[in-house]
Amino acid sequence: MVALSLLRVSVVFALVVGALVGGLVGGLSLDDTLSAFNDGVGGGAQVALAYATLGAFAVAISRSGLPDMLANRLITLLGKEATAAHQARVKMLLLVAVLLVAISSQNAIPVHIAFIPVLIPPLLAVMNRLQLDRRAVACALTFGLTAPYMLLPVGFGAIFLNDILLANLNSAGASLGLEITRGMVPMAMAIPVAGMAIGLLVALLFSYRGQRTYASKAVAAPNGQPAHTPAQPHMLGLIMSGVAIVAALGLQLYTGSMIVGGLVGIGLLSLGGIFKWREADDLFTSGMRMMALIGFIMISAAGFAEVMKATGDIESLVEGAFDLFGDNRGLAALVMLLVGLFITLGIGSSFSTIPIIAAIFVPLAVQFGFSPMATVVLVGTAAALGDAGSPASDSTLGPTSGLNVDGQHDHMWDSVVPTFLHYNIPLIAFGWLAAMSL
Repeated sequence: MVALSLLRVSVVFALVVGALVGGLVGGLSLDDTLSAFNDGVGGGAQVALAYATLGAFAVAISRSGLPDMLANRLITLLGKEATAAHQARVKMLLLVAVLLVAISSQNAIPVHIAFIPVLIPPLLAVMNRLQLDRRAVACALTFGLTAPYMLLPVGFGAIFLNDILLANLNSAGASLGLEITRGMVPMAMAIPVAGMAIGLLVALLFSYRGQRTYASKAVAAPNGQPAHTPAQPHMLGLIMSGVAIVAALGLQLYTGSMIVGGLVGIGLLSLGGIFKWREADDLFTSGMRMMALIGFIMISAAGFAEVMKATGDIESLVEGAFDLFGDNRGLAALVMLLVGLFITLGIGSSFSTIPIIAAIFVPLAVQFGFSPMATVVLVGTAAALGDAGSPASDSTLGPTSGLNVDGQHDHMWDSVVPTFLHYNIPLIAFGWLAAMSL
């Protein structure tokens, strides 16, 4: 599965083929393998539905004109500030603004990477005047796209922390006496996220602090039309957008369900006249189109994990690993983190990695005597490793799509490599430290 993913074969195809090969090699018949895969697929349906609902909510918010209004205000402010003499202060203001927008895109206004083509291309002229290194912007964007869902249980964080990480930990640990509560997960993940924050500071204040010259080029879509047609905001729509966002976030925190929060938010936006209720089908279709790939990966990954469990060979793998490592918990923790990095780099999604590794890592962590909090850190950090820095991840593809509209930002060397170095190295260090100390 990992080899096919690294060869840029479709991740869904790689997961299905990997599950079939793993089941057959593990001694299952073809019918038993397919049956186990189908049983697992059902477990991924809730996450896929949550993603579709979140996508529809994002589309509905974008129709209100709220994201466009915020982007235009920011562009106007920075355009005025850029003429000032204190360029260093203006650079930092721009980077902080981009970072805050990226963070809010995962939790407060969960539009994921959809804000990037709205906000970033018009800002390129300001960045060029400031001679701002776009690698710093890529690092700020990627941090904002990854760190919030690892720490804050709202928006995409509710899906990652509650629907995926917590659910898979308790599923894999049910027969081992391991029980993880909802409050433990963000507390455990705080230490690895702190490592990412240090990596961000190093990138902004040291690695990419210097000037970099870019040519001034017109930014337009390939057909010569404007890259984005902004929605026209109106007062009622903006008010209802704010009410819908607050209601969706509140219900997520209260119920733990992104689906309930998203549906209520969509209903409030409809009452505010953002869209007619009979247009809801088109809204959900647009949302599902935006989130379709990650949803299918989630479903396939759940089937893959179920086949691995059905072979019965996970126990022998754990015992073999225990014999290999002896009682060296430090080495075991490091290897688990590196394996997670390897898998996520191939898949490109930390959300999809957890169902694959939880079935193996949880019994291994229990065998080595790691505490429940340390087990959360090991599985959560191992999954998050590689999201920042993967060529196939939204967290690098999104920033590149906005920063490279004029052809002056290389995906591998200006997005992938900088984010890999500044986030994965501290994630490994702080994740290992947390696993050994908690």
